[in-house]
Amino acid sequence: MTDLVDRIETMISTETRDLSQIERTLTDGYAEALLLEAEKWRIERRIAEVTQGIQRGDTAKKARELATLSRKLDGNQGSLTQLRAVLADLRRHANGVRLGSPSR
Repeated sequence: MTDLVDRIETMISTETRDLSQIERTLTDGYAEALLLEAEKWRIERRIAEVTQGIQRGDTAKKARELATLSRKLDGNQGSLTQLRAVLADLRRHANGVRLGSPSR
């Protein structure tokens, strides 16, 4: 995902005017955001499963799993937030290109 964010930031900073390239990048970004959302839902579902069964079995193992899942969820949320922010910036840039004006 870092490559995608870097590509978006470069397109904005260099004021890329190629609308087809911008639209392809937006599409890639929205697809990546959907993947991150799906992963977030899977992690949240697993957290709920582990939490419901915490009293059964090895509680120390489940506590470690919850800690790991929590870290993954935090990282996922951070990535999703960052991606959404740069996608919004790129969308504004695309609108500026369509209107024939600068994006800033």
